[in-house]
Amino acid sequence: MPKRLVLLLSLANLAAPAFAVDPAIKKQLEKLDPSTRLEQSCDTEAMSRINKDSTGFKPDKVIAYTFKDPIPGDNSLDAPGAVFRSKGDWYHLSYNCITGPQHINVRELNYEIGEKVPREKWDKYYLYD
Repeated sequence: MPKRLVLLLSLANLAAPAFAVDPAIKKQLEKLDPSTRLEQSCDTEAMSRINKDSTGFKPDKVIAYTFKDPIPGDNSLDAPGAVFRSKGDWYHLSYNCITGPQHINVRELNYEIGEKVPREKWDKYYLYD
């Protein structure tokens, strides 16, 4: 591929968010304070990506802080102790998320799904059906 085309594609990726945000979700996110908005944007994108990827999971909830506190940056969030719920079960999750300056549009998201959380530990970590 010619170098100019590679550069042009790279610049185009920087100009637009990697993942589009549903207008209804965007409206709700705009009502939140910036740190909560960052976490909720990343949680929502993680849930969406896991749902779309060929993992077989159908998440309906992501929590960034269950096992470890998330580590916020200016426009990023590392959530090494997150969880998500799928089909009534909870699973360990770790993700790294980068957003735009408004903390609405996720530009990059990397995640790793871990083991199922045993039901006998749900109460300890405030997990629910």
